[in-house]
Amino acid sequence: MKKKIKPVIFIIALIVICGLIYAGQLLIEHFSYTKDKVDLNEYYGLTDAKQAVLFIDDELMDEKAAYLNDKFYLKYDLVKEHISNRFYYGVADGIMVYTGPNAIYTAYLGESMITSSEGETINLDTPAAILEGETLYVSVDYITMFTDNTYDGYVDDGPFRIRIYSAAGKEVQVGKLNKNIAIRKLGGRKSEVVSNNTAGAVTVVEQMEEWSRVITSDGHIGYIENKYIKDTAPTVLVGTASANKVNLGEYNSIKMDTKLNMGFHAIGGISGNESVAGILAQAKTLNVIAPTWFSISDTEGNISSYATHDYITAAHASGVQVWAVVDNFNNENKPDTETVLSSASARANLISNLMAQQAEYGFEGINVDFELISESYADSYLEFLRELSVACRKNNIVMSIDDYVPMDFNDHYDLHEQGIIADYVVIMGYDEHYAGSEEPGSVASIGYVTTGINKALENVAADKLINAVPFYTRLWTTSGGELSSKALHMDGAASFIAENGIEMKWDEETCQYYGEKTADNGDFYQIWNEDARSIETKLSVMQSAGIAGVAEWALGFETADVWDVFADYMSK
Repeated sequence: MKKKIKPVIFIIALIVICGLIYAGQLLIEHFSYTKDKVDLNEYYGLTDAKQAVLFIDDELMDEKAAYLNDKFYLKYDLVKEHISNRFYYGVADGIMVYTGPNAIYTAYLGESMITSSEGETINLDTPAAILEGETLYVSVDYITMFTDNTYDGYVDDGPFRIRIYSAAGKEVQVGKLNKNIAIRKLGGRKSEVVSNNTAGAVTVVEQMEEWSRVITSDGHIGYIENKYIKDTAPTVLVGTASANKVNLGEYNSIKMDTKLNMGFHAIGGISGNESVAGILAQAKTLNVIAPTWFSISDTEGNISSYATHDYITAAHASGVQVWAVVDNFNNENKPDTETVLSSASARANLISNLMAQQAEYGFEGINVDFELISESYADSYLEFLRELSVACRKNNIVMSIDDYVPMDFNDHYDLHEQGIIADYVVIMGYDEHYAGSEEPGSVASIGYVTTGINKALENVAADKLINAVPFYTRLWTTSGGELSSKALHMDGAASFIAENGIEMKWDEETCQYYGEKTADNGDFYQIWNEDARSIETKLSVMQSAGIAGVAEWALGFETADVWDVFADYMSK
């Protein structure tokens, strides 16, 4: 009987042992880490061997970099959006341009030689920019010449990868790994391996309960268990800086030592200069006069001029600076502005012509009044402003720029960039309702003016911002169901109101006197009048905002009493 029991016990023991072995295998399988590797091209969404994974600080970008000619490149549009909008692609000339405070740096596409407007040459050893099909790529080595961005590039162990660090130095969370550890596609032991990372620093992108998403020191992103990450702390990472770093200098601005009271003077021709003596005699506390002297006359960057020495002499005798206006709409030839601004030679010629006029006449400033700039060539317009600012800074000339009241539809004028490169930015705080408006209304209600100043201050420093007020209003006429309007100077508006017996009442909403009347012939008149009181209200808003000063469009349109209001503003 005992002999029969022993084999049974043995069999049962064998079964138990096998069960324990199987259970152990299941437990090992459950708690072990998989060594299966992820397909890195699929993981990073790479579809081309030239593509490179791109990180900016601690963010994995959807956009890809490129690895061309054994160097890293970024798409031009990506550079403009994420790195700097100062890189300019001159399509018409096939050039890449970077303009700093004191010089213009130019490279032809496909070439490594960079030349500056000051005669300097730099050999980058790789093309600054390459056009592949319809896609423009800009060298990261070229980008870091002109910005404070740095980078780390990785060309071994998997696809090409580059990590760019912000010029301003973004603070990220960095921890340490005390041992070599695999990072995984997802949080979990069975998730595929992205990289077998060595011990060292990792950037913690996202921390969860047990796992964290990290960027490793070899430029991979994935998940690691929190227990392996030690001593996490905020850190500013810095990578490789350019060996060809350019010393760009600073954007130094010329400033008036008092509030600015700038009057635009519509000349209209050489004979218009003769009115300057009468203008200056009436204009109390005016310290800058801006005559409309220059206008683009052709697509080569030549200009027409109404400048005279006598005008300069009269202004200076009254202690008033002259900031000559250059515009893109007053010449009878009506040259295409886009053609001028899109050509490097035309921009250079235009700037050279303006500098020659300044050398001849000795005015203190240039005021740029380019209007109706479309988004299609806004980059060329900004490049012109940058290049003009270089010449003005070199010659100690004040540069101011005229802009519409900031709205969504004109944000391509880029007030932020203007606020950096210009000495003053002038907001034309009028034409709220204009000749083509579908409904009547104020030319410059207090709400419109206040909103314009506040929006501009989001991008332009208060000590650079000027708000221009109108010395005119609009008479609105509804006749036969049709609406029309015409601009009236202050004295013309006062005469019309008096002649037609229109009763004017102060309107708190617009902070202007409003009047209306139906004429004997059935025409219906409406007017939101601009006068000393409405101007005073606008000036109080400017005073509260602490901006640099006021401008007026245009001298000679005003009534004499407004200058007492300006004198009070300037004295505060």
